[in-house]
Amino acid sequence: MAIPISNVTRRTVYAPSGAGGAGPYAFTFEILANTDIAVFKDDVLLTLTTHYTVTINANGTGSVTITATGLALTPTSPTQYAIVGNRTIARATDFTTGGDFFANTLNDELDQQTIFAQQNAEGLVRALSAPQTDPTTINMTLPLASLRANKTLGFDSIGNPALGETLGTNRGNWAASTVYFVRDIVKDTTTNNIFQVITAHTSSGALPITTNADAAKFTLLVDAASATTSATNAAASASAASTSASNASTSASNASTSASNASSSASAASTSASNAATAQTAAEAARDSALSAYDNFDDRYLGPKASDPTLDNDGNALLAGSLYYNTVVPEMRLYTGSAWVAAYVSGAAYLLTSNNLSELTATASTVRTNLGVAIGTNVQAYNANIVVTNAAQTFTGLQTFAGTSSNADLKTSNILETATISATAATGTINFDTTTQSVLYYTTNASGNFTVNFRGSSGTTQNTIMATGESLSATFLVTNGATAYYNSAVQVDGSSVTPKWQGGTAPTSGNASAIDVYTYVIVKTGSAAFTVLASQTKFA
Repeated sequence: MAIPISNVTRRTVYAPSGAGGAGPYAFTFEILANTDIAVFKDDVLLTLTTHYTVTINANGTGSVTITATGLALTPTSPTQYAIVGNRTIARATDFTTGGDFFANTLNDELDQQTIFAQQNAEGLVRALSAPQTDPTTINMTLPLASLRANKTLGFDSIGNPALGETLGTNRGNWAASTVYFVRDIVKDTTTNNIFQVITAHTSSGALPITTNADAAKFTLLVDAASATTSATNAAASASAASTSASNASTSASNASTSASNASSSASAASTSASNAATAQTAAEAARDSALSAYDNFDDRYLGPKASDPTLDNDGNALLAGSLYYNTVVPEMRLYTGSAWVAAYVSGAAYLLTSNNLSELTATASTVRTNLGVAIGTNVQAYNANIVVTNAAQTFTGLQTFAGTSSNADLKTSNILETATISATAATGTINFDTTTQSVLYYTTNASGNFTVNFRGSSGTTQNTIMATGESLSATFLVTNGATAYYNSAVQVDGSSVTPKWQGGTAPTSGNASAIDVYTYVIVKTGSAAFTVLASQTKFA
């Protein structure tokens, strides 16, 4: 529907208001659709529906409300919201010769063209432009981006845009052979002073900058050297004053100490004479003690000799416990009080626990025989599968207990059999794996007559696990509901076997609302040949 387009600016700016800054924020320029505007949160462009919603009045004006997602979008504390006309510039109509020409279509197209003109006018107002009175020869085209990068913008003698100076930055420490631009900041590392470049140049020479040939091209910003010197001088003055005061106090104390020392020196001289006499006495006592200790040691250890001595080194009688080294045998000898004997015995013929019998040079079998632990005679060889009788055991292989003509091969007070309990309804062919269970119990009501197939497992046949002349018992518990079903056929390894039923007649029905217990005795009579004895018993 066509609406009048007012002569208004297609942009409005608001400081945040409303609940949490959500607005609403009104705009007085007319739009044709909610997509005809763009909304900015400071410099961030918001997304329609996600960050804000638009309400359009009947006259085409309206308002914007910021959503919770828009409020949470950074920046969360904006300074302003800007609403700008942003209708996509395109033409959707096309008037053809001799075609329909409706007033409402023409009005919509004219409204759209007016909106486009207002959008362009609003943008041009914010653009840099020359005054109307400038000469017609003025060219306001900017230099290329690659040329104007990091440059100030200026104007030449006739007013056209021209490149200015390169923008200055913090260049860090001064270095030779470096191009410096106006307003660059550099540091003199010899003085820590900070300078600003006032004339562009390529550096040369050496530090400090104040004596460099290019010194006039810098201006001092921070005089760190002077500040450091002043601080050092102040600290030195304070230290000197403190030292002078301390020296004066020390001098007074020294005078008093000198008088006291003179008196102490006289007393010390007397004490020193007494101490000297005491020290002499102690030294003589220490000497006598050392001589006595050596004599006692010399009486105990007589040193190396070629034969058993009869007296000690002082010519006195031997003391029990005396030692000497016989250089002929050779060995250390001990005097018992009546005779000399070897002080120790050789360990060559002994076993050490730390060597784990490694001293034995015979073969391992000979050593075990000599120790009375011969394998097969005194002890049984190690086997990880040896069964102990006082702990629970799990047999994964076939166990055969062989009795004699006068003894049974197995006696037990009870045996536990493995039962598989499954919430399954009996029907179809039921595989009874005899290697994993003795009893199979289906607890869900049977849904049809069924065949029982006996096998070792899914990968092993019953014929493989049984030898001719062996038998096996199995029990199958079948739950029946109001409609009863029964075991109509028996198989072994997928081949049909006709059981011999208890009483001579095979069952023709199950027992309603009861558990039918089927018991089977399977006897292997030859290769893949079996006789099955079966019975059906009702439990209710």
